[in-house]
Amino acid sequence: MKTDSGYIDPRIRKYILPENIVWHSDNLSKNTLSALLSSCLNNASPWVAPGSFLKNGDSFCLDFGKEIYGGIKIITGKNNFKVHKLKIRFGESISETMNQPSNDHVIHDTIIDIPSYGTVEFGNTGFRFVRIDVISDEDTEIELKSIQAIAVFRNLEYKGNFECNNMRLNKIWQTGAYTVHLNMQNYVWDGIKRDQLVWLGDMHPEMKVICSVFDDDGVLPKSLDFAREQSPIPKWINDFSSYSLWWIIIQKDWFLYKGNFNYLCEQKNYLIELLNLIQKFVDEQGNEILPAVRFLDWQTNNNEKVIHAGLQALLIWALESGEFLCKFLNEKETAESCNATITKLKKQNPDADNNKQANALKCIVGLESPGKINDEILKINPYDGISTFYGYYVIEARAKAGDYIGAIDLIKKYWGGMIDMGATTFWEDFEIKWMENATGINELPQPDKKDIHKDFGNHCYKSLRHSLCHGWAGGPTAWLSEHVLGFKPLEPGCKKLLIEPHLADLEWAKGALPTPYGVVTVSHKQKSDGKIETQFNAPGNIEVILK
Repeated sequence: MKTDSGYIDPRIRKYILPENIVWHSDNLSKNTLSALLSSCLNNASPWVAPGSFLKNGDSFCLDFGKEIYGGIKIITGKNNFKVHKLKIRFGESISETMNQPSNDHVIHDTIIDIPSYGTVEFGNTGFRFVRIDVISDEDTEIELKSIQAIAVFRNLEYKGNFECNNMRLNKIWQTGAYTVHLNMQNYVWDGIKRDQLVWLGDMHPEMKVICSVFDDDGVLPKSLDFAREQSPIPKWINDFSSYSLWWIIIQKDWFLYKGNFNYLCEQKNYLIELLNLIQKFVDEQGNEILPAVRFLDWQTNNNEKVIHAGLQALLIWALESGEFLCKFLNEKETAESCNATITKLKKQNPDADNNKQANALKCIVGLESPGKINDEILKINPYDGISTFYGYYVIEARAKAGDYIGAIDLIKKYWGGMIDMGATTFWEDFEIKWMENATGINELPQPDKKDIHKDFGNHCYKSLRHSLCHGWAGGPTAWLSEHVLGFKPLEPGCKKLLIEPHLADLEWAKGALPTPYGVVTVSHKQKSDGKIETQFNAPGNIEVILK
């Protein structure tokens, strides 16, 4: 009997009409432009009322309003019963469509055939803008009945939420949640344009956002399993030794939030093997000696002194996470071994050379005093020298120092700066100084200004290759839920949940956290004496500790 080898895609498709035409060639009439925006959506077919009539050389750029993952659907009319050609350029920015986009990983710039009285669907990338150029060898008109974006995504309810009296923070929370949501495709990707891959370092901030916003729909465990299966011991996940450390850290935090003990038991053999492996890379003095590829983030790449300090902390974090999991798995011997190695590692405190990222990691695991590091390093030029990935750990370290006002200011200025430049999702990287005399991603390039997409970027993300929807940048969403709303699980599955709000200079904040037992809601109000008045509602089988 033949077995079914098919695959049912858990994602849905939503068809979206363009909101605006941001650029067009001079010869296009108002009627043609109007038809491009008002074409039928629900019943769009070759037989509906006339569409837009275009000639060779006509071109235009459509704005679909926000970043999406997917492609476009083009419905054509009669077109003399001949095949014609259109040049299609997808862009996360207008600039990307007006230049030559990179075709790394997926096709962003190509020529497609369109039929008469037919439909064409094309594309599997991240974009907001699409430029279309008509290419025809004949001096004839072609008819486009409808052009729609096809948004492909998991149809998930945002059960977690956040709202406060600062609208900028509300938008940042939503933008981070949406960024990660778009990257929850058939696996949890790092980017919807580039790379569309399962990268374990990227996944820790993504996991924290998923825990803050969504129920467990299976995509994160599936992604962790994929990484594990592709990397049998002693192979490192993604070929980065640090990314195998992140796998352990993610497993611990995922178990703490979601509490799926059966899933944890499935990881037992690999987890124990991996914990035994990483302990071999600690020398007699307690220094980490992890092999290549040695990586924290791109900002610290090639600075071995900083990388060593960061990996020292990250190895401690991974072993602490492993020790925690081993206790639930009744692996007493491995737990004791992890504890002994942690003790050895904590005898060394490598100099992180005033680097914010590595020092933040050292604060998180207790190698440094958060207050001291915050005063001497993190507060100094606070918006410089951070990344959208490790920026999350910087604001975590500032929270450990009790500097919630400084952390919130950093979130508003740094992540908010991307929104000021037209972002509807957060980027692979960003620097505040890029904003100076620069056009945003939703503006046409101007000769007397910098182009924030084309003219900037470093390492593997130079110029238009730069991803403008990268899951590792969503950290502030998780941070605001954990530190402002105060949600912190103390036992697996949030069975015991701490609520410890820090409103800083906010007047009020309210929101919700999804748990395996149901949604916990909370509302905080700061009184004139500085004390916080809190109301909450939780399922009966969750023990809430209000601090």
